[in-house]
Amino acid sequence: MGTTQDTRERIIVPGPAGFHPPSAAQLGVSLPDPGQGLYYGLLEPNEDVVIEEMARKMLTSPNATIFPGPLVLWAWNNHAVEKAQAVLEIAAQIPDVMIIPMPDYRPKYPKIDPEEVINPNHPNLTIWGNKIEACIFIGVHCHYANLTLKMIRAGTNCCTMAICAEQGHEDAMLTIRDSDTLKLKKTAQIFKKVREEMGIKLPDNGENVRFTGTQSKVHNGKTHTNPMTFMPSAGGVGSAAVFGHSADQMKREG
Repeated sequence: MGTTQDTRERIIVPGPAGFHPPSAAQLGVSLPDPGQGLYYGLLEPNEDVVIEEMARKMLTSPNATIFPGPLVLWAWNNHAVEKAQAVLEIAAQIPDVMIIPMPDYRPKYPKIDPEEVINPNHPNLTIWGNKIEACIFIGVHCHYANLTLKMIRAGTNCCTMAICAEQGHEDAMLTIRDSDTLKLKKTAQIFKKVREEMGIKLPDNGENVRFTGTQSKVHNGKTHTNPMTFMPSAGGVGSAAVFGHSADQMKREG
């Protein structure tokens, strides 16, 4: 099974689109209604079609990467922990996927390690540095996700996808909305179905997530890991407070 062929003219496609490309809204793209998704800027009535395309892109593109943001990185409430668990279930269906976090939104100057984090102020460095051609943003506050998606489309050839808890992201090539824990778990099952239809197998030992060079050094030279071994628990102590956010702020900023 290859990437879906669509005869409609796509609007939002991988770049580089130039130094100052028009926003998706300027190009006539509107956000989807509940149950819908965006398919390269086109409204798709069935969000499952968009999820299937996400799976195909992540399963076939070089250096596919998941970028989890603060809303699923920090255990600021039990729902965040449940969503983080579901994100790992999605990752577990993608052989050789990388996971590079976005723990903080403040600029990282004078230097960023593109193998350690992605930052919305200079996301192209992480895309270029790791040669990423497909990525999923999840758990990133919407205004920062929008900034990041525009910059990636402007300067890289990466196919961007956004799994959003709110209304979706018009500047992503593929996006779905209202993504609670149940929808994330459904997404993982659709990824599994598409992977099996494509005949792509997972490693027998379950270690399908590939470490970046920096991550490998932290883990004593290991190159891959099983994402389910990092499954958080509801009693975890992960906190956004170290980055200046209270639980109330985390919710309000979304």
